Amino acid sequence: MARPARRPGNLPAEAASFVGRRHELAEVRKKLTETRLISLVGPGGVGKTRLAIRAAADLARGFRDGGWLVELAEVEDPDLISQAVMAALDLRDQAAAGPRALLRDYLRDKDLLLVVDNCEHLASAAARLVADLMRAAPGLRVIATSREPLSVPGEHVLALTPLELPRPGATETLAQLKQSEAVALFTERAAAASGTFELTGSNQAAVVDICRRLDGPPLAIELAAVRTRVLTATQILDRLNDRFGLLTGARRGALPRHQTLETAIDWSHHLLTFDEQRLLRRLAVFAGRFSLEDVDGICTFDAAPRAETLNLLSSLVDKSLVMKDDVNGLAWYRLHETMREYARLKLREAGEEDPLEERCAHYYISRCQRSAEGARYRLLTWFEWMDVEIDNVRTVLRRCVVHDDAPRGVDLVSSLGWYWITRATTEGARWLDELLAYGGGSPQARAWAWFIRGFLAVLQSDPTDAMPALERAVAGAREVGHLPLLSQSLSMGSVAEHMAGDGAAAARLLKEAEAIAAGVDDLPTLLALLQARSLDGLLRGDVDAVRSASAEGGRLSRQADDLYTLEVWLMNLGLAALIAGQPDQSKPVLEEALRIACRIDDRLLQSFLIGALGCRVASSAPRPAAQLLGASERLRAEVGASPNATLTPLLTRAVDSIKSALGPGRFDAEFDSGKRLTRSAAVALALGEPARAAVDAPHDLASAPLTKRELEVSQLIADGQTNKQIAARLFISERTVENHVSSILNRMGFNSRTQIASHVSGHVEEPNV
Repeated sequence: MARPARRPGNLPAEAASFVGRRHELAEVRKKLTETRLISLVGPGGVGKTRLAIRAAADLARGFRDGGWLVELAEVEDPDLISQAVMAALDLRDQAAAGPRALLRDYLRDKDLLLVVDNCEHLASAAARLVADLMRAAPGLRVIATSREPLSVPGEHVLALTPLELPRPGATETLAQLKQSEAVALFTERAAAASGTFELTGSNQAAVVDICRRLDGPPLAIELAAVRTRVLTATQILDRLNDRFGLLTGARRGALPRHQTLETAIDWSHHLLTFDEQRLLRRLAVFAGRFSLEDVDGICTFDAAPRAETLNLLSSLVDKSLVMKDDVNGLAWYRLHETMREYARLKLREAGEEDPLEERCAHYYISRCQRSAEGARYRLLTWFEWMDVEIDNVRTVLRRCVVHDDAPRGVDLVSSLGWYWITRATTEGARWLDELLAYGGGSPQARAWAWFIRGFLAVLQSDPTDAMPALERAVAGAREVGHLPLLSQSLSMGSVAEHMAGDGAAAARLLKEAEAIAAGVDDLPTLLALLQARSLDGLLRGDVDAVRSASAEGGRLSRQADDLYTLEVWLMNLGLAALIAGQPDQSKPVLEEALRIACRIDDRLLQSFLIGALGCRVASSAPRPAAQLLGASERLRAEVGASPNATLTPLLTRAVDSIKSALGPGRFDAEFDSGKRLTRSAAVALALGEPARAAVDAPHDLASAPLTKRELEVSQLIADGQTNKQIAARLFISERTVENHVSSILNRMGFNSRTQIASHVSGHVEEPNV
């Protein structure tokens, strides 16, 4: 059975529940064919996000590389916008290139639609990034949402007003009223909330008056509609009239529109119990998603009822004041950005803002420090927590910088070492540079921070930054007499010196690290030492030394469930076997390393290992080998990594072998084909798992998202026709045919014309690795 089509992208399912905005939706669709940037502008709560997502969901099929949503509401630091875009595109910051440079390189040849949502609080930085990326990527189209235009050249601004309102007095027929955007939204949300609500002749007048009283902002209408769980439409209208009259004095005319949403939220807030009001305002302290445990740890103090937290939170969710998401099988919560602004005002009015921020900082610093020591031995579960909480942690880090709280900031950023190592290398380096520049903190904490800074620089292949950082780590460890840290810093320093090309200095540091480690019973210290020995052996071509160190390191890492270092040991063993001319011995260790790299989502190691597995089959299977080398190069570029020093000569030798077997032209074609593989398809090809090779695309032309023209081209390829013959047959240029073929390959997850032809004939060619 064919797999269902799945286009590239991360657009949420909520686009399917879009109600209203027919005219604006049509204009976005039309204008995006004429311009590259559309900004949906309007006050909070008017439905900018939903319109953008719906438009992107409709249009994404026309973009080869899909539609992607970047959510900026939870980003408070302008310097982190690039990281937010990378996260949305499922890219990884693991090497020397900065996030913006990585984005430019990645998007340069993409045909892609990007939705950048909630730009208003970061407008200048968002405008600079969007302009920069559009200059670099001619195939990029952007839909931005903000309360003001980005003022980027070529921008088309579409100002959103509240929803179209029905005429007063319910003079239209029931069928006509159902066509009103405001009434349709109220009816849809009320039915979802209560399960029984219908627009009828008896309630239509009340519904019309509710929509007119609220003046059209979708969020305000939704907040009122959810009350149909316990109130009739007439009762909701009565309470709205009372509340709006109280807030605006004797005036009965329509409220100014910029006040309407705040008034509607205020009305919902007024209906909450005291305990619900207190919890809602305290939830504003979270920048991103939060768990029940987080709420208990931060928001329930003084007289707040900890035992009732779940009931109170559930009640706020039921009232649509808090949103609930399921992530990794657990319930997480978040506030709509407009609701967070409102709750922050209430928090400030209650005089609780500073105490809550301090409790939040203490909570995350303590929790991250508690988990830091064992994080490397339970990376999978730790990443599940960190990937969701990172926005809250970033807010605490920024608070430490702004308030000159370097000691606690250094403790926090150091405790996240494994996150920076595998998820955000340049970001971690930036936080460390900012916080270490302030001074302060204990000598031991600063020494650990300098060690991590040096570690990150080594990962970035930057010995210029690595060596001074590690020298400070060594000096700090000597000062406090911390032997494990001293030995680890010396071992890492040896690696940095090798990178700088100073073998003598590397040997000296390694010897000193060995002497200190001899008197230390500490697993991380021993693993760091063995890694330095293994790298030394690789660079000197001493295969026996590599095997000895890597076998022992692999045994210890496997026992401790240290997946990050285990993948490195296995890769080193595989590289040693390739250097020794033993490709069969390299296969099991390289494949196991790649599977681990996929489990912990280590993109850097994935790129190296796919290249190494390509080298392994260069002589026996040159075509897939060329594809693997192409895939490796593209994946390495996506993380901004430099070629691995040990792997580089193996790659050169493999390229020569493949070109000799296929010829330069065929090699280039297969190499380019490999560069078009998705990451999962490249992994499947490297592991010899053809059944997974097209996991990201369907193997059914009928259900694939191909245009009519692409289907015609596919059939002609199956008939054995060349691009020139196809061009003549269809009365189009050869260049256009080439573009169609490239699009078909990408959409189907294939890597050759032969696979297209085989598939049209009813049989998919399986890779042979």
